[in-house]
Amino acid sequence: MSRNIILVDPLPRTLDLIMDPSVRARLEALGEVIVSEDRQMPSEEVERYLPDTVLIFGQTDMPRERLDRAPRLKAIINVESNFLPNVDYQACVERGIWVITPASAFASPVAEASLAMALDLARGITAADREFREGTERYGLEGNSATFRFAGAPVGIIGFGDLGRELRELIRPFRNTVRVFDPWLPKEIVERLDCLPSTLDELLRESQVVFVFASVTSENEGFLGKKEFASMKPGAAFLLMSRAAVVDFPAMLEAAASGHIRVATDVFPEEPVKPDDPVRRVPGILLSAHRTGGTRDAFYALGSMAVADAELIMKGLPPRLCRRADPATASMMRSKPVSVS
Repeated sequence: MSRNIILVDPLPRTLDLIMDPSVRARLEALGEVIVSEDRQMPSEEVERYLPDTVLIFGQTDMPRERLDRAPRLKAIINVESNFLPNVDYQACVERGIWVITPASAFASPVAEASLAMALDLARGITAADREFREGTERYGLEGNSATFRFAGAPVGIIGFGDLGRELRELIRPFRNTVRVFDPWLPKEIVERLDCLPSTLDELLRESQVVFVFASVTSENEGFLGKKEFASMKPGAAFLLMSRAAVVDFPAMLEAAASGHIRVATDVFPEEPVKPDDPVRRVPGILLSAHRTGGTRDAFYALGSMAVADAELIMKGLPPRLCRRADPATASMMRSKPVSVS
């Protein structure tokens, strides 16, 4: 009798990180769980179990020839949250293998932190704190000479996936006009959420606060550069919350250092950032160590969403919580794998 093997190859995640004991018990009820957490699962081990594997949790390399040796495979569940170019997505579609990710687990905490950082840039909260500690604080109107109200300020959102839509809902009470640039979406979806479909030029020119949630693709690496930053309003806020590779990072730092715009970033070209990296000394920039999404509840949601959809798939039903990889778009993704959870 065949075994139902579940390969768990989640680096840089671990099962303890993404699953509480009750969720892990549900996973183990689905089959025999084979785990490799301290390193990527060795090829010989993957090959040994492939004929009986029904589910893969993680980022295991699955080219077409490996899929040929996994006739019972029902789903690959990517818990790293990026669709990487190590899976033959088209072959998976042809064979009815679900390739999904519970990445939307991070949407709410990232949106929450994005709003907090935008309020900081607008109102100068941490800058005022530093001035106070240095004894150079300014009171009342003088202390607000370089600030603006976030409420009512025109907002631009670049990239309108899970993160962008969550942020849009979060800021509704602030009554902002919201422009959206996302070339992968029809205008009807943007308008349905009370936003204005915009060109990139229009969004940058008209927005007081710009949030970047775009994924990195083969078409948009470094698409926000010196020209784009120069087109923004003086004193506007620019928040990089998705992937560093969508911007010309030195140009962004230069724009912040010049005082033309104020910048916040949660992501960097290389992480962890080196102690002597110049970014640490650039004025006019609010820094965050790629931590906005990594809350305790978000990691547990990653695991519970993955297991819930795995339970559906094992019953012959489609997943309901995770996002499915589309071969046409997954092949264009260029996000670097995360190395730190």
